[in-house]
Formats: sequence, structure tokens, C-alpha cells
Amino acid sequence: MMCGLEIHVQLDTNSKLFCSCPTNYQSAPNNTNICHVCLNQPGAKPYPPNQSVLDKAIKVALMLGCDISDEIIYFMRKHYDYPDLSSGYQRTSVPVGINGELNGVRIHEIHVEEDPGQYKPDRGTVDFNRSGIPLIEIVTEPDMKSPEEARNFLNELVRVLNYSGCTRGEGTMRADVNISIEGGKRAEVKNVNSIRGAYKVLKFELIRQKNILRRGGEVQQETRAFLESQMITVPMRSKEDADDYRYIPDPDLPPLQIDPNHVEEIREVMPEPAHLKSARFVEQYGIDEADAKVLTSELELADAFEEVCKKVDANVATRLMRDELKRVLHYNKIEYTESKITPEDIIELIELINTKQVTPEAAHKLIEQMPGNDKTPTEIGKEMDIIGVVEDDAVIKAVEQAIEENPQAVTDYKNGKENAVNFLVGQVMRLTRGKANAGEANKIIKDKLDSL
Repeated sequence: MMCGLEIHVQLDTNSKLFCSCPTNYQSAPNNTNICHVCLNQPGAKPYPPNQSVLDKAIKVALMLGCDISDEIIYFMRKHYDYPDLSSGYQRTSVPVGINGELNGVRIHEIHVEEDPGQYKPDRGTVDFNRSGIPLIEIVTEPDMKSPEEARNFLNELVRVLNYSGCTRGEGTMRADVNISIEGGKRAEVKNVNSIRGAYKVLKFELIRQKNILRRGGEVQQETRAFLESQMITVPMRSKEDADDYRYIPDPDLPPLQIDPNHVEEIREVMPEPAHLKSARFVEQYGIDEADAKVLTSELELADAFEEVCKKVDANVATRLMRDELKRVLHYNKIEYTESKITPEDIIELIELINTKQVTPEAAHKLIEQMPGNDKTPTEIGKEMDIIGVVEDDAVIKAVEQAIEENPQAVTDYKNGKENAVNFLVGQVMRLTRGKANAGEANKIIKDKLDSL
């Protein structure tokens, strides 16, 4: 199997590519964010390309390891007839970035283009609010050899795009999936709008094309549509070649050339890409690759980790942030940036554990109260009355009370039910308000029970 992707991603800008209309097309009433330019009315001329769009395209290209083109940049007219394209052509640039790489997949090129409107065939209506929204198209080489490789690539790409801060997110990302097997002709499946969808497309096409060849048939070069509700692809039309689009330079737009000094200015302020940061964490902090990937899942979380590591051992910080912090964020369905948890809070919590002012079990409960809380971990712990670890005598007393109050658990343990100890440990934690060390309590309980 050979798979290449053409990924369209909307850029996050305030105005469209060639006019000043706002880009909040999803929340605006139909056909209100429009003007004579983005509707391509007779005599209307496009504004010069949005500078922010070009800067964001360069930034993404750099983060994907691309060389920035030193050639003249033209916007071309790509002609085709469709109800959501009022002009009969789409403006798309020649490559801005070339020869990149991500996750072992070569990036052939990145270019800028305008989004068409939104056609709804079931209603026969078109909303032109989206017409002119700026896109970048990321074109890969056919380097992916399985649906799993394609899925991994797209997941990694989303991380890079999130780090860039230039795009509107996966919800506005669409991919054209190209697949061929055994050197046969390729099928292109248009406008797949999720990573899961791209994976399902490839799984289905792999089986469909193999079955055709097995029966002695020939796979047709064609464009297909993905019916997500049925998880199948269906024919749309014979696949076009570039000549079918009748590309011509747009005579209404001036040619551009990218200033190398401006490229370096963008390179200096852009964040380190997620995949490179993850590899550096493994090397610099000596942590596992899987842990590094979790800690670099968000740029702000990765930055917080590095701040914490200035004061705390990296392995200790990794365990707390990878397991406990991510658990709490996932439970609350929030990102780290939304949690209001600072690196200083994390350092303070680790210090509370290291100095035995809270037990690991108490810290487990404390961190659950930290998202959205303006108080420090110490202040939260005092409110919860979990600051301070009880002395050994108090733990022994709590163990004796738990055993005395729960004779059935004692009987169960004597009958070989090890889980009875866990129940008694829970009782000790309750009696000590979570201030006992669960591991030590477990050992004391077993010693007491074995001596009965």
C-alpha cells in the first residue's frame, strides 16, 4: 500500500485571504460575512494577500522542516465548476514551503489557498460565509504504508499545528486521501474531516482494491467520496489531472517574493515543534519516549514541565505530571492552560510529598481540587485537613481499631481473601483522615493479622 495525503487546514486569522470580511463563519448567520470580493462579483478585484496568512504559512512550513521557497510566489486560478465556487475558480499559490519531513513522512509542499463556500446538496443551498477563508494545503509524498502509519502521522501533525498557534484545529482540517496498492492506479477520497475518518477510509480502500485485483480487475484512477455514516467510499468522478484544472496565474494579484530576513525573524520566535521537543526531553531529561510524548501533548504543559524540572528531579516531575496531573485534566475535560495550575503549584505539591507533609494518597485527593483554584496546594491541603503525617503510634492505634470494628474482614483474610487487607487499609485511612501512609498501614495490618 502507498498512501499520500493532501491536508487542508484553515488558518486562524481575523479577516479573509483577499478581503476584509471576518472569518467567524461558523457562528454568523448564513451569507452575512460576505462582500463583492469574496463573492467574486463582476468587476470586483481581490485585495493584496493577507500578510498574516503568509506569515502563518511560513511558520507552519518551518515547523515541519520545510525549505522556504526563494522563487517568485504566484497565486494561480484553479478552474472547476461547483455551486460553492461563485467565480468558477479557486485561488491557490505555488509552493511556499518544500521538502519537509514529519514522522518519517516527506512533505512535498505547503501552499496557501482560499476556501470555497459550503454547499448543502440535500437542501440545494450555499452559504458563502466560508468563501475566502485562508487555508494551507500540506501535500505529503506517498510514504505511508498502512492505515496505522497514516493515523500516526496525522496525530503528530495535529500536535505540530497546535503548537504553531496558527490554525483553527482538527475540526476544520480536511484531508484528501490518496491510496494505491501493488503499483496500481490510485484512488483519491475527498474531504475526509477527521483522523478516524482517514483511518477508516484507508482500511476500506485497502480491502476494496485488493478484492478488485483478486478478481482480475483493474483499479480505476478516480475520485471517491467517503460516506462516514456507512464507513464506505463511493465513486464521484474520474480523477482529474493538473491539466484538467487549467491553471493560470491570477492577473489580479501581484507576484510576491519572500524576504529571507523575514523568514529568520519568524524562525526565531516560533516554538520548538512538538516532535523535536519530545525527542529533546528524552535526551535531556532521561525520560521514556512515551512519557515525553504525553508531556509535550500541549505546548504550555511542556513549558511547565521544564520550569518544574529547574527545582525538582525530572523523574519525580514526570511521574506526577504524567499520571496525576493528566488524570485530573482528563477527568475535568480541560487542557492544562485552562486549569490555572502553575509550575509553582506543582513544585509546592511535590515538596509537600517529599517532606512528608502529605502522603501520596492525600496528594492524590489534593491535586483533584487544584484545577480552577486560586489557592496554593498548602492552603487547599489545610482546608481539607490532610496536611501532616500521623506518627507510627497513631497508625498502630488506627489499625487496631479497624481490626476490632471489622471482624468479618479478619475472618475473610484468615480464609485466604487478600482483598480484605485493602478494605482494612481503607478504614485506617478514614480514621487518620488520609494522613497515614497506605503502604506502611498495609504492612502493619498484615503483621497484626498474622499474629492473631
